[in-house]
Amino acid sequence: MKPEYLHAISNHVLVIGVGLGIFALILALLLKSRQAQIVALAVMLVSSAAAYPVLFLGQQAYKTVRGIADEPGQQWLDVHMERAESTIYIYYALMLVAGAALAAPKWKPKSAMPLTLATLVLAAASMGVGGWISYAGGQVRHPEFRDGPPPAAVEARHQQSGHP
Repeated sequence: MKPEYLHAISNHVLVIGVGLGIFALILALLLKSRQAQIVALAVMLVSSAAAYPVLFLGQQAYKTVRGIADEPGQQWLDVHMERAESTIYIYYALMLVAGAALAAPKWKPKSAMPLTLATLVLAAASMGVGGWISYAGGQVRHPEFRDGPPPAAVEARHQQSGHP
């Protein structure tokens, strides 16, 4: 399968999974159910772990997509890639905090609520970041979504760094 196709599919696992995790975690907190929190936290953990494959597949698809995009689309692709590479760490942090929220309460029960709330905050932030990244990505091959030129041109370091 082509990396650009796999990138588009795996991205949905990340975005939809984290979004559903947020919804489930809010419900679990309202219900004051630790069991429901555990399920929601596990969804967050698994979903945020998809961030690395999404980034990797996007890097693999870069040259192909750049070759078929028009000039503004190429600029948007550079912005999309720059945003993804510079903010991937929020997903790694979400994965670590969700994992800690699952594991730490076994040894320190009072850590459950602060870690669960931290997970919720990081998940919300990651959704915002994901929207920011996706906005640029959606404009690569969809000129009908463009409402102007991309932000200040990002240097095409991806071409120079040898991304396949």
